[in-house]
Amino acid sequence: MKKNQSPAKVNMSDYQISVQELNELLSNGSGFYSLPTQHYNEVFPRIYVGNAFVAQNVMRLQRLGVTHILNAAEGNSFMHVNTSADFYAGTGITYHGMKANDTEHFNLSAFFEEGADFIDKALAQKDGRVYVHCREGYSRSPTLVIAYLMLRHNMDVKTALSMVRQKREIGPNDGFLRQLCQLNEKLAKEGKIKGK
Repeated sequence: MKKNQSPAKVNMSDYQISVQELNELLSNGSGFYSLPTQHYNEVFPRIYVGNAFVAQNVMRLQRLGVTHILNAAEGNSFMHVNTSADFYAGTGITYHGMKANDTEHFNLSAFFEEGADFIDKALAQKDGRVYVHCREGYSRSPTLVIAYLMLRHNMDVKTALSMVRQKREIGPNDGFLRQLCQLNEKLAKEGKIKGK
């Protein structure tokens, strides 16, 4: 006699998403990617993804009502954005930096929980708004926001990625997409993704 499968059992094949599938969601149908047309975009209520230009413009951030900054590219090189808590001292903006590189081999997933916690704290504040940025707002920062949506809003990777992509032109590198696919499988196994 067969054992009854519990209804909560997840069909893992539904959640095994390939990097290629995600790339198809990111491209414009003819296989091309678009670069961001704006300095920043609100990709989820009170969450902005943007570039270094706005991150370094305190007046503009204050006009936007930004209360928290998550710099996914902290550092001194050309590919990084050299801001810090000191840069925002006295502005009322809470800063958190991550020294992440935009390379396929960089393990950005090590920052997924930390980033999600910071975004949560920002949004828990009345009128809290968080500006998540890297150099261009194209790879590192949208990856962290997608991971946040998966971790805190129980979205599967395709839903989270599509939601951000609808609001901003993004192109996380294949390494980051692979890490999001792995997070998707992990959350599915733990029953933490809403059914399709």
